[in-house]
Amino acid sequence: MGIEKDIHQNSFQDTKQKALVNLLFTYGWAIEKIKEFLSREDITHQQFNILRILRGTYPKPLSTLQIRERMLDKASDTSRLVDRLLLKGLVEKHTCPKDKRLVDVTISEKGKALLQRLDNASEKMNAVTGNLTEEEAGQLSSLLDKMRS
Repeated sequence: MGIEKDIHQNSFQDTKQKALVNLLFTYGWAIEKIKEFLSREDITHQQFNILRILRGTYPKPLSTLQIRERMLDKASDTSRLVDRLLLKGLVEKHTCPKDKRLVDVTISEKGKALLQRLDNASEKMNAVTGNLTEEEAGQLSSLLDKMRS
């Protein structure tokens, strides 16, 4: 099955247009698969991204601005997402001691436990790239890096 069949389009302007359409279509497909995986823990892919960012800097806190800079989805409303994670007990917020205008955010023990459960079931998330060999996954990653350079 190719992109032509998936989107019911027989031709493209050129190979680069086809690649871009395929990239965008595949992004949507991958996000849907990831959403299915995360739905059992009642978190969104953006919330998952924030939790992973905070786990990576733990115990050092980050401001919402620092979180936004590291997020995969830059258009996300980081403050709203953090507030939802706070309501679920997955993060903690404290006023920054150096600048009272800023809020420091850290992952909670409950948030770390949730990520550990998801890590233990990572084969389901890795199924998104399951049809690729390790070499192909490396090539794809390199090509995507090249595209952004």
